Amino acid sequence: MDLSDRPRIMVIGSSNTDMSVKTDHLPQPGETILGGKFFMAHGGKGANQAVAAARLGAEVTFVARIGSDIFGDNAIEGFEKEGIDTRFIVRDADEQSGVALIFVDREGENVIVVAPGSNSRLSPKDVDRAADHIASCRALILQLEVPLDTVEHAAKLAREKGVKVVLNPAPMPAEGLPKGLLDAVDIMLPNQSEVRSLLGLKPDQPVDEHTARGLLEKVRCAVVTMGGEGALIVTREETKRMPAPGVEVVDTVGAGDAFVGALTVGLSSGRSLEESVEFAQKAAAISVTRMGAQSSLPTAAEVARFRKS
Repeated sequence: MDLSDRPRIMVIGSSNTDMSVKTDHLPQPGETILGGKFFMAHGGKGANQAVAAARLGAEVTFVARIGSDIFGDNAIEGFEKEGIDTRFIVRDADEQSGVALIFVDREGENVIVVAPGSNSRLSPKDVDRAADHIASCRALILQLEVPLDTVEHAAKLAREKGVKVVLNPAPMPAEGLPKGLLDAVDIMLPNQSEVRSLLGLKPDQPVDEHTARGLLEKVRCAVVTMGGEGALIVTREETKRMPAPGVEVVDTVGAGDAFVGALTVGLSSGRSLEESVEFAQKAAAISVTRMGAQSSLPTAAEVARFRKS
């Protein structure tokens, strides 16, 4: 495969407007606190991952459902500025665009509440409009901020067409994930909390090389993101820990999406899984040094400079 060409990737998922407040500490139930800087930015896991992949050199098509409101107008404008193909985005006249309310403390940890709005109406029919285009892509990225039946339908469709399916299982539904979806996934990218949910582990049970291998009963391959602890590559052949780069954390919002987009670009460009994970860790490390979701996502040139340093 020629590494100089732009891999074509499709992302199907959510788009939100993020409203963030920086705080000294995260509020407890019933507590009112005075925060610091407020800012508004484009977000949503699907949109973030689409932008991440586009900035890292991929030719990206985004499939989503966005409200016919000013938030939706601004989102579309943002995608077009990133060079993302928006022809399969449906404008919903009956439901508002998704919104996320985010609080970020001085350590960079965050709490997020999402009002999904039009995201909750993304349907298998919306996916079918892009079916022919899916076949021309090297990978399909999916997350779980849109209806689960739509995600499963998209995964099966891509699988039938021989397209690599990358699933970021977030947010994890209480009922777990259907076998039909898991069978269609080529590589899953969960965090530690999602691994515990998938494997029925206790909330305080550590996720390590041994417990992570339980994921192979669900999917063919997984990469577990562990924040500052790095990442675990889990395949039939081995389980390998990849240490995370050391950086000063400002805001962790969007870091997981940077990782997902970058790893998919790496794999779609012909890199090995280990090389792709290293590339993704660099992209995520850059993102946590900045505020915001899409505003924190790095370009390919920035990752290249980080790798050299």
